[in-house]
Amino acid sequence: MKQDVGANVHGARIESVQARTISIPLDNATSFSTRKVFARDYTVVKIKTADGHEGIGFCYGGSRGGVMVTHAVRELFKEMLVGQNALRVEGLWEEMYQETLLHGRAGSTMRALSIIDVALWDRNARAAGLPLSQYLGGYAKESVKAYASGGYYLDGKTNEQLGEELAGYVAKGFKAVKMKVGRFSPQEEEARIKVARAAIGDDILLMLDANNAWKDLPTALEYMKRYERYNPYFIEEPFSPDDINNHAELAKRTSVPVATGEIEAGRWRHQELLEKRAAMILQTDAAVCGGISEWRRIAASAAGFGVSMYPHWFHDLHIHLVAATPNAEYVEFFADDQVLNFRRLVDTQLEFTNGELRVPTEAGLGFRFDDAAIERYAVDAWA
Repeated sequence: MKQDVGANVHGARIESVQARTISIPLDNATSFSTRKVFARDYTVVKIKTADGHEGIGFCYGGSRGGVMVTHAVRELFKEMLVGQNALRVEGLWEEMYQETLLHGRAGSTMRALSIIDVALWDRNARAAGLPLSQYLGGYAKESVKAYASGGYYLDGKTNEQLGEELAGYVAKGFKAVKMKVGRFSPQEEEARIKVARAAIGDDILLMLDANNAWKDLPTALEYMKRYERYNPYFIEEPFSPDDINNHAELAKRTSVPVATGEIEAGRWRHQELLEKRAAMILQTDAAVCGGISEWRRIAASAAGFGVSMYPHWFHDLHIHLVAATPNAEYVEFFADDQVLNFRRLVDTQLEFTNGELRVPTEAGLGFRFDDAAIERYAVDAWA
C-alpha cells in the first residue's frame, strides 16, 4: 500500500509553539565547589502540529533569570516555526541557528534552540509511534548503564553522611556513583574521598565532579595528587569551560581521565576539545548544546577520536540518546528530586534495577508534563 507522503507532510505542519518559565525552590540550599543554589529555573515548550501530535522540550535556565530562555523561544524562534514542516528538523535547525547568530551561539539562545529541537524530535517519534531511542536508531535493547549522581555539599553534612549517601546508591544496585569535589582544602577533600571510597568499596566506580573549581594547573595537580590514591574513574570540569588548554594539560599529567562539556554549545567547541585531547569523556547535554540534532553530530565526531559520551543531567531525555548511540556509555541518574527537581514536572519516572535504567517503550520521550506541577511552579503563562 502506497503511503500518502503529502498527507503526512500536511499533518506535520506546525500550528503552535508555546513556552513557559518554571521556578522550583530547592528544599535545601545545595552547594557546588564555587556556588550555592537555592532554586532551579526551567523553560518548558510544547509544539503542536496540524494532525494533533504534540512534542515537548525543556532545559535548565539557571538559578535565576531563566525567563531569558523562554523569551528567546517566544521572540526569536516562535514566529519562524509556525507553518513549517516539523519533519524538516535539520533544515529548521540550520535556519534557527543562522537567524540568531548575532544573539550569541551559546547560552540562553542556544538553550532555546535546543528545547525546540528536542520538542521536534519528540513530536516526530510520537507521530511514528516509536520510542525516541528507536526512532533515532535503537542501538541498545532494553536497558542502559547509569551512575548515581549525588555527593553534594550541604550545610552541616559530615563526611560520614556523605559515605552513607553513596553507600545507599550502591545498596540500590548502582555500580558507579559520583560526588562533588573542590570546595574545601586539599586535605579536607582527601578526607571526604577517603571516606567515600571506604563506604562504597573498591569495586564501585567513583566519579568526581569539580564544577570548574580550579583556576590554574598547579592547584589542580595538588588536588589530583591526593585524589589519585583512591582510584577515581574520572575528574569532571576541573577548570572553567573556556580554559580548554588547561584541561588538555591536566589530561597529560594525571592518570585520571578528564571529563567535560556539559555546558558547551555547538560542534565547533567540542571539536576543539577533541583535537586538543582535553577530554576522554564528553558530557554533552542535548538540552544545552543545540538539541538532539547537534548532540548526534558531536557524538559522531567523538567516536572518531575514541571518546565516549556520558551526557549531563536530564536522564529522562538522555536515556534515549545513550540507547541510540554506540559510543555513549552512561546516563547520569538522580535518584530523588532534591537536586534535579525537574523530576517534579513529569508524569512518569524512569525505572532502574541493578544499576541500569530501563529504556522507555512508550512513544517519543515516554512521558509528558505534569500539568498540576507546571501550574504550581510556573512564573508565567503559556505563550
